[in-house]
Amino acid sequence: MMSARPDAPEPVHVLLVDDLPANLLALEALLRQDDVVLLKATTGEEALELLLRHDVALALLDVQMPGMDGFELAELMRGNERTCHVPIIFVTAGSSDTQRRFRGYDAGAVDFIAKPIEAHVLRSKAAVFFDLYRQRRQIASQRDELAAITTALRQADRAKDQFLAVLAHELRNPVAALMSGLDLLNRPREPEQAEEIRRQMERMLFHLARLVEDLLDVSRISEGKVSLKTTRVELKQIVLSAVEGVRHTLDASRHTLHLDLPEEEVWLEADYTRLAQVVANLLTNAAKYTPAGGRIELAARVSGAMVEITISDNGVGIPPAMQSQIFEIFTQVEDHRARAQGGLGIGLALVKRLVALHGGTIAVASAGPGRGSTFTVRLPLGAAQG
Repeated sequence: MMSARPDAPEPVHVLLVDDLPANLLALEALLRQDDVVLLKATTGEEALELLLRHDVALALLDVQMPGMDGFELAELMRGNERTCHVPIIFVTAGSSDTQRRFRGYDAGAVDFIAKPIEAHVLRSKAAVFFDLYRQRRQIASQRDELAAITTALRQADRAKDQFLAVLAHELRNPVAALMSGLDLLNRPREPEQAEEIRRQMERMLFHLARLVEDLLDVSRISEGKVSLKTTRVELKQIVLSAVEGVRHTLDASRHTLHLDLPEEEVWLEADYTRLAQVVANLLTNAAKYTPAGGRIELAARVSGAMVEITISDNGVGIPPAMQSQIFEIFTQVEDHRARAQGGLGIGLALVKRLVALHGGTIAVASAGPGRGSTFTVRLPLGAAQG
């Protein structure tokens, strides 16, 4: 048997029921097509079993059969939700009288065909029902697609509303602090006090700049406007640069950071600044969601043609239901918002996109709330090591 082509349409199933095998062979010869599967049964019971296993576009039933005849089988089909809409054509020996036709239509028949069967008549009628079945299937598929799109749009709309609410909050606080700082600086005060106010304003400005830069990065990547400036870079230098950038955040929460890096040099073809940003964002994320005095571990090891960087913490963890969504734009675990210490929920989405631009992957694992998290980044090694 030849295998179906990858682009071949989904086959249409047709049920043929006749107690005489020779009649079934004749029907099969008349209706055989590449995209039509012919299901054959010699009894009503066999036909019902086939109907339970297959979605049928058309049923051709012999009227006169021992045991369960065609009319009885049709009535059973009409009484079953799965098969009540299957079109039925009765095949009769000779012309049928008016009473038998009424009974057939009452049982759900759409037509009668008399034996001997005229080939072009059967093929023409069958083709109509095949086309109707394909159209119904296409409509159902489009309906499902539209339902999925509608659900996705509703989720995106909710995410947008949540994002705008968080953005308004994140912008309002530092702007209010800056306005308050300017007002205080305009009043007479000691130089030491003025210097402390300026430091606080600098921190607020840095926070605002980070928010804007993260938003711009996500937008640039989404529009394909980010091009990596790849060079031959050494992994340890990237990690140490990222650690230095987040040292203040780690120290402010009294976190302990443990590094476990390979003794040998590990070389990558990568954008130094962007990879340092990836590591820094993951360390910042771990610091945010780990209670003060927590433990954060960063380890790296070479595995085949890849390097694996893992960042683990003993923080609040991630519920299993959220782990598949944590890298989506604007996603934050609801119970974690109070711990986020500011942020728009775009850090991990940005990390995933930057890692993907480097030909790598990122995954998260967590045993659940209160049991910490581990993020694993896998990146391809450079062409030559050492």
